[in-house]
Amino acid sequence: MRDITTKILLGDSKEVLKTLDDNSIDLIVTSPPYADRRKNTYGGIAPEKYVEWFLPISEQLFRVLKLTGTFILNIKEKADNGERNTYVLELILALKKQGWLWTEEFIWHKRNCYPGKWPNRFRDAWERMLQFNKTRDFNMYQETVMVPIGDWANGRLKNLSETDKIRDNSKSGSGFGKNISNWLRRSMVYPTNVLQFATVCNNKNHSAAFPEELPEWFIKLFTQANDWVLDPFLGSGTTSEVAQRMGRNSIGIEIMPEYVEMAKAKIVQKEPSLFTHNKIAV
Repeated sequence: MRDITTKILLGDSKEVLKTLDDNSIDLIVTSPPYADRRKNTYGGIAPEKYVEWFLPISEQLFRVLKLTGTFILNIKEKADNGERNTYVLELILALKKQGWLWTEEFIWHKRNCYPGKWPNRFRDAWERMLQFNKTRDFNMYQETVMVPIGDWANGRLKNLSETDKIRDNSKSGSGFGKNISNWLRRSMVYPTNVLQFATVCNNKNHSAAFPEELPEWFIKLFTQANDWVLDPFLGSGTTSEVAQRMGRNSIGIEIMPEYVEMAKAKIVQKEPSLFTHNKIAV
């Protein structure tokens, strides 16, 4: 078995990223601080300054990502005075101008989200997982995230029409076609782009920790063993922890010293047996 390297680097990602090699990363999966959030730790970037703040970082991410690699960005809008802020949409457009292809958008549905209401809206139970690529020819291993076909097949596949047995193009003009009969006698199917994972409720040391299932799903979909995974806003270290467990090399960058120590401790405690053949760089 080849050595797995886990690097946890302390510093500002905008500067630390400059030390990484060109075209060296297979997958970037990260959640930067959202606009006006985490003021006591990350400064709370104002929405009107968010794009300006993020573009130098995404420029470095573009440089280090392989041509076949993928960038997954977890981000969320905010609402002020009953109106949605547009900073996420502005960031998407700015990233496209920077050279990124906005390939897909996954929705993370938080199954255990608390209910709630305001005078003109309800509580959000979802966040964006935006997929960007450098080219349209990127690595993707769709079979690794297949799911059980589910009970819907019992009724839907019982009496197929003639249209169901051919590749019938969508009547909406979307360009997508389907052949329903392809799913006969199958036990596993491809998922949708809505990911249903519960939020983390037991991490009191970090207020916005990833559930492990989230980076795990994207690591399965876009990487293979010994590939390199990068999280430039590592937080408490979930991405590095999951990457290590899955046999991927990883680099995590975090500006808060206490979170760096938390990430290091989590990796050691979670998989102590791996350290006979793992290397940790901090």
